[in-house]
Amino acid sequence: QVHLVESGGGLVQPGGSLRLSCVVSGSIFSINHMGWYCQAPGKQRELVATITSDGTTNYADSVKGRFTISRDKAKNTVYLQMNSLKPEDTAVYYCNADGLTYYSGRYDEWGQGTLVTVSS
Repeated sequence: QVHLVESGGGLVQPGGSLRLSCVVSGSIFSINHMGWYCQAPGKQRELVATITSDGTTNYADSVKGRFTISRDKAKNTVYLQMNSLKPEDTAVYYCNADGLTYYSGRYDEWGQGTLVTVSS
């Protein structure tokens, strides 16, 4: 099995910063794509940022220039540095990863989510 655990959410004032982390564990042979998605109340889950195994990144237009996704391959961890936060960034942020396991083929798993609240 593959497990994803996010951390780093919380309450922050507008203009502030947060850093989210997501650790992938289990019988992992490889991690291909890693990404962050968010879901605000009453809305569908949507892409925030993704990063591939070769470091190629992709961002939602709404976060370009403010958020940075990165990964530490040695630690099987993906990060999301969130700067200049706005109230509209308030959402539950989910980590996603896909790749191959040693014994069970492909995986595509989600974390449990971490709440980010931007409010004064």
